[in-house]
Formats: sequence, C-alpha cells, structure tokens
Amino acid sequence: MKACLPIAALCAAFMLPAAAAHAQSATAKACAADVKKLCGDVKPGKGAVKDCVKAHFSDLSADCQVAIVRAAAVGRACKADVKQFCADVKPGKDGIADCLKSHASDLSDGCKDAMAKAEAGKM
Repeated sequence: MKACLPIAALCAAFMLPAAAAHAQSATAKACAADVKKLCGDVKPGKGAVKDCVKAHFSDLSADCQVAIVRAAAVGRACKADVKQFCADVKPGKDGIADCLKSHASDLSDGCKDAMAKAEAGKM
C-alpha cells in the first residue's frame, strides 16, 4: 500500500487535470519501479513525489519518461473539457476519467484526439 501512494501522487502530478484512466494506469505501471527506486523514501504530500520525479527525470526508464509525457499531453489537451464538464468532480481514483467518458460525445476534438493517441501509444 505504501508504494501505491507515491505512484498515485506521480499520476496526479503529471496529469493535472487527470484526463484518462488509461493514461494514469499506463503511467503507474511504467513508473512503479522507478518511483520506488528513486523516490521511495519521499513522503507523499505537497508535491514531494512530483518534485522528486522531476529532479530524477533523466534517471527514469524510457518507458516511464514516455508515459509521463503522454499523460501530461492528455492533461493539457483536456484541461478545458475537465473545467467545463467535470469541475465538481474531485481528482483521484477514476472520477475525472469517468466524468470525461460520460461526456465523450461533447469533448473537444483536441481532447478526443489526445486520449485516442495516448491509448494507441502514438503520443
């Protein structure tokens, strides 16, 4: 359980706002070992894990770096959609991702495209 908190914090840090459950899951899977190795002693909270990951970005595995870049791109592309459709949803778990899925037909083309590319591994 202790290892899950830093990974969740990492996902949140690079996906604010979180946009897709798939991107979160992919980031968590790709970065689990790196976060544990490089930032395992960092106490989650106040952006500490995010700061640690940023400080060690060049030391992260290629898969983790790619996952972070993809997640951040989805977060940027869907920021306005999250604000418009999911402003009352608290980040965490899959709340925002579920909200976006429920508004799939209303999402901006940029958000839809970014989510599709991230899911296909083309971002």
